[in-house]
Parts: sequence; structure tokens; C-alpha cells
Amino acid sequence: HPHVVWEWYEYRRGLVREVEPNPGHYELARWEKHFSDFTLITQNVDGLHRRAGSSEPIELHGNIMLTRCHDCGEYADVQPPGENDDIPRCHCGGFYRPAVVWFGEMLPREALENAWAASARADVYLSVGTSSLVQPAASLIQIARQNGAYLIEVNPEPTGASYMCDAVLRHPSGIALPALGRRIGVPDTAA
Repeated sequence: HPHVVWEWYEYRRGLVREVEPNPGHYELARWEKHFSDFTLITQNVDGLHRRAGSSEPIELHGNIMLTRCHDCGEYADVQPPGENDDIPRCHCGGFYRPAVVWFGEMLPREALENAWAASARADVYLSVGTSSLVQPAASLIQIARQNGAYLIEVNPEPTGASYMCDAVLRHPSGIALPALGRRIGVPDTAA
């Protein structure tokens, strides 16, 4: 039922449009501009990192605000169909759909490979606000650990990765990340 899918995602997109990035999103955008080698990997599909100023986050599960072709993967700016409209199609003939990973689908190969590579070369790896249970994203902290990264977890609750972290900050990201940024000297003007 493609019309039902489009309707549901348009409702979800409306909810996302009403939400603003939190101070943690803005802090990570500052870090991206401050550090010469900084990679942001997210499982979130809300696009809030981009709205906060992050230029190239690796969005492992896609971005609900974008639309792509189900067949060829090409992104396009497509208006959602009305109740009696045809589902928009790509030039290749495939249907357009929200650019998110659905249950049973593989993560985008390029995003996953980039996340693996960034985790393997990390000197410092922050795990922020995740349960550390959803695979394959949960394996990224292990890759960083195996390659000698200093691991920091930012999460109000313990997770499946807490035991392996060198430092644990039990606060929400909107509090912990700006405080950490001040501590390590990231200027407020970096954004």
C-alpha cells in the first residue's frame, strides 16, 4: 500500500520539522569544524545533525527528510503523492520512497564501509546516546577499541558497551557534549 506508506512518512516528516537540534547536535557540528579529522556517524534518521551544521554525517539508517528511488537509489526532490495521485517514479521506472532503511534491508554499503573505516582510524571514539545493541552499528565501538581508540560513552543509562569504555559520562548529550567541548577547548565560534 504505497499511498499508506507515503502518508505515514509525511506525518513523521511533519513531526521532525517541528523539532530543533539540541545543544549536543550543535556541539558536534562545532567539533567537525574545529578538528581536522572528525567523522560523525549516526543511526538517527531525523536529519538533525545536518540542521545543526554537520556537513557530512554518515547516516547509517538514512534520512527521513530525503527521497530516493527504490530501484536505482538516485535521490530526488519529489512531492508526496496526493490520495488519488500516482506514486512518483524515477527516470529508471522505479518508485520513489523515503530514504530510510526499512526492516529487512541492508544498510547502505558506502555508509557502512565509511563508518568501519572511520572507527578503525579513530584516536578517540564517542558513543553518544545509543543502546549499543543494534547491529552492525554496535560493532563500531568494538572496531575502534581493537584499533586502540580512547572510548567515551555519553549516555544517561548504562549500555552494552559501557564496560569497555575508558570514560563514561552519565548525562544527556545536550549537557555532556557542550561541557566536554569547553573542557577540551573547542571555541563557541567554531560553528
